[in-house]
Amino acid sequence: GREAASLSRARRVADEVLSFVGLDARGDQPASSLNLAQKKRLELARALASRPRLLLLDEVLAGLNQAEIAEMVQVVLKIREQGVTILIIEHVMQALMHVSDRVVVLDHGQEIAAGTPDGVAANPRVIEAYLGDPRLAEQLLAG
Repeated sequence: GREAASLSRARRVADEVLSFVGLDARGDQPASSLNLAQKKRLELARALASRPRLLLLDEVLAGLNQAEIAEMVQVVLKIREQGVTILIIEHVMQALMHVSDRVVVLDHGQEIAAGTPDGVAANPRVIEAYLGDPRLAEQLLAG
């Protein structure tokens, strides 16, 4: 009775979040059979199953190729559209610029810039610390 209903609800939620992150076709496969990008989306699905209002993503794009980064950015944008506040720790700055309302940049643990993506990408300290070349800031925002 009650346990079966609980399991049924858990399966429904699992199917829903797997579909949301694009893993619905892989729902019955062991996590060990997934590639890195799929495992990262699976971790997102696990977090989303609890219906968070705040989601912390730590280096979610690390190790992904450009196509996988683009896919993950789309998932992050979908999460954001659901009204979830997202705090992202990330080194893939180009992706950050397209999903962030506000960016805080740290260099060796110290804040060197904070503001809109456009403002931060144009900040000389950010360019020096992370980009090295002012033309890269233009590419970041165009990307």
